[in-house]
Amino acid sequence: MSFPRQFHLFAFLRPVTIHTGGWRYPGAWPDANFNFGRMKYFAQRLEAACFDAVFMADHLAVLNMPMEALKRSHTVTSFEPFTLLSALAAVTERIGLVATASTTFDAPFHIARRFASLDHLSGGRAGWNIITTANPDAALNFGLAQHVPHAERYARAREVFDVVTGLWDSFADDAFVRNQETGIYFDPDKLHVLDHNGPHLSVRGPLNISRPVQGWPVIVQAGASGAGRQLAAETAEVVFAAHDTLATGQAFYADVKSRAAEAGRDPDQIKVLPGALVIVGDSIDEAREKRARLDSLVHADNAMASLSVALGCDAKSFDPDAPLPEIPESNASKGNRAHAIAIARREGLTVRQLAQRLGGYAGLAFVGTPKTIADGMEEWREARAADGFNVMFPYLPQGLDDVVDKLIPELQRRGLFRREYPGTTLRETMRLTRPRNRFFLP
Repeated sequence: MSFPRQFHLFAFLRPVTIHTGGWRYPGAWPDANFNFGRMKYFAQRLEAACFDAVFMADHLAVLNMPMEALKRSHTVTSFEPFTLLSALAAVTERIGLVATASTTFDAPFHIARRFASLDHLSGGRAGWNIITTANPDAALNFGLAQHVPHAERYARAREVFDVVTGLWDSFADDAFVRNQETGIYFDPDKLHVLDHNGPHLSVRGPLNISRPVQGWPVIVQAGASGAGRQLAAETAEVVFAAHDTLATGQAFYADVKSRAAEAGRDPDQIKVLPGALVIVGDSIDEAREKRARLDSLVHADNAMASLSVALGCDAKSFDPDAPLPEIPESNASKGNRAHAIAIARREGLTVRQLAQRLGGYAGLAFVGTPKTIADGMEEWREARAADGFNVMFPYLPQGLDDVVDKLIPELQRRGLFRREYPGTTLRETMRLTRPRNRFFLP
């Protein structure tokens, strides 16, 4: 595999910050997740810094936690991501616009049409984050009495990918002749009817929109289980990862890339971006003080609820001052469960300590000066644990401004990050090839 010196940076907005205490931090904008003016500011600042993309996570239900915890959560309300990103497309020019769409609860025709529309509206900057939806409460919002089993969710996801990309290939790139003299709008020989019939889906097609600017929007995936890694290896071009040690990051990176090679894909066309909370200070002590203050804003109710969500079972029944007991398998996220258990075992944390960690943010964090953070990021890249990072901001706007104003110039000075966009589309920014149309090969 080739190994370019510069790496890629996504900005993770969920819809603002992943840290439970972020909205309470002094100077933070507590309404930012439902305020378009704030979101516009974030996107434009990130574009000025040449970030690859902004990524909007999505929830199809309020978080599955008790009301005592839920009432403290800033994620209880947020914009629908396609509506938001379509609006942001009009006030930005180069930055990628990546949204989540669930393969479990979304119809593939809807997914294909929305992402194709966003790709056209943005001039080729759309990306689709494929998720299977872990929250069991989402099933109740879509007419199901219980959540779809984990294995079935991933089997369906693979089929949804095939259908969505097939729909994007409904028209040849040059199908629309729009000849005003002859009155021919499109060439019918360059229209393909998908007529898909599979174990989970029956979709006739064709898609009633021309092929996306990028051929396909960039495909993103974030599964950490074996099924999730295989789905990523077979389909994704960007893989989000959640690892807090270099060794686990290296193992994940090697595993996904090798699976991709076994699937007949070019590993260089898959970019692994671990999520990383970035807290910048003028000194290491100042950065650590910011992290400590941020973590202190997590309420105990949120902490225990976050642990329950991660484990897929009610953690309130555990002895809070004892080690984490054996946790049974569940239908919840396999990756989140494994991550929580690994932290507890590795660091010898009690249930209470683990809950407090997960209640804020328990993943990879770079906390320090621009120099030390750049050193850490470069170490991950050199060790082949990352092709870049999905940057998470501790609080907004200041946490984002610190990254843009202090860290990005240091990365650029070292030649690790771009100073200008190489093209107009997200694929050009990420050096990804444009997919060929499977039905109309050149």
